[in-house]
Amino acid sequence: MTTDPIADYLTRLRNAIKANHRIVEVPASKLKKEMTKILYDKGYIQGYKFVDAPVGASIKIALKYHPATRTPAITHLERVSKPGLRQYRKASELPRVLNGLGIAVISTSHGVMTDKEARTNSVGGEVLCYVY
Repeated sequence: MTTDPIADYLTRLRNAIKANHRIVEVPASKLKKEMTKILYDKGYIQGYKFVDAPVGASIKIALKYHPATRTPAITHLERVSKPGLRQYRKASELPRVLNGLGIAVISTSHGVMTDKEARTNSVGGEVLCYVY
């Protein structure tokens, strides 16, 4: 059992990108599924598949690379809110990642969404991570 499953999820993605893997498998949870959907919708990953099992469901994520240069679509993953120090922000105080070029994943009372969606819905929440 891990103390911080979200940090473990991000670290598995980060390590797979550094090793130039095409597919990475991570343990599944509802929050990780929602984060994976956001990464897919915003174009940071090529695809994903939820593998259901009686014990130990997982998510298979196909990473996205530029075809000619083999540079990954995700250059930086950073965990913001940690179990020891949670980071909550109001809708007006939500961060802009790389001046709008990156995304911040926010856990709100209306579900998990990006910083832009949270600002549009004027809802704040816990800032989980930055992706760019």
